[in-house]
Amino acid sequence: MPRFDLALMLHGQYHDWLVTGLFVSLKLAAVVFVFALPLAIAIALLRLAPLRVLRALGMVYVEGIRNVPLLAHLLFWYFGAPELLPDAVKERLYAGNFEFIAGAIALTLYTAAYMAEDIRSGIRAIPVVQFEAGRALGFGFLATMRRIVLPQALRITVPPLISQTLNLWKDTSIATVIGVAEMMYQAARVESASFRSAEAFAFATAAYLTVSLAITGLAAWYHRRFPVRTI
Repeated sequence: MPRFDLALMLHGQYHDWLVTGLFVSLKLAAVVFVFALPLAIAIALLRLAPLRVLRALGMVYVEGIRNVPLLAHLLFWYFGAPELLPDAVKERLYAGNFEFIAGAIALTLYTAAYMAEDIRSGIRAIPVVQFEAGRALGFGFLATMRRIVLPQALRITVPPLISQTLNLWKDTSIATVIGVAEMMYQAARVESASFRSAEAFAFATAAYLTVSLAITGLAAWYHRRFPVRTI
């Protein structure tokens, strides 16, 4: 009866593959977060804009993105979107690291739609008198948001944004379907090369769990360190 080979997870070529996949997953999550957060803020502002057409545009984005599975987004950006480009451009994309780029685009758009709703909820939690104070000072919509409302709303929104970051971290695993060499991709690669599926996927499970618990711990620390107070 085969035994669990802990050494495979700790050193050697297969270990290097798994660690490389872990770093790719972390890099993908970090890149997506950096681009998704400002996009989410912009979408949240569209959802609350004084012009109806802008509010409609924001609603179409959020509903259109959130009601389509992440897998469909990934497949579209990797297989579908390049077909709209000239052949020369398409060949250059696929010759490079387009898997990572397509995965980052799909995850950014998907994550931003969920973050936008959290940020919008945070903005709506700010008392109306704060908006009125901005108008009394002569600020327009954007100036009021930037100077008065958003700094307060983002502090309220930090806990749900951390929760969305946790979802983002777990969602990076789905990028394996388009060939992004992240952790699940490398675990499957190790399993195919060594037929040691228990060790390969145990490493991936432990890595996902460790990072997830770290994010959860960050949320708990923030809640204790900066308790939300009624304004």
